[in-house]
Amino acid sequence: MFTLWSLIEASLLCLNAVCILHEERFLAKFGWGASSAAQVHGFGETPSVKAQVLNLVRSIRTVAKIPLIFLNLVAIIFKLLLG
Repeated sequence: MFTLWSLIEASLLCLNAVCILHEERFLAKFGWGASSAAQVHGFGETPSVKAQVLNLVRSIRTVAKIPLIFLNLVAIIFKLLLG
């Protein structure tokens, strides 16, 4: 059954997956490592899709690390109490 809780849980799991991705071990195998997106773009130039995705991954990892710890604890407690 698809509920709001399952949607929240799926998004929490996806955020966890993004936060634990290691660029040198996993993403570099597919050409998405830190060295491949190191190209500096000038003012007014749009970065490539690969650079935008890598910037999004780095931003999520930077901003969401501490809140994810709290959200994971809440989800675990919720699952333990309500099943």
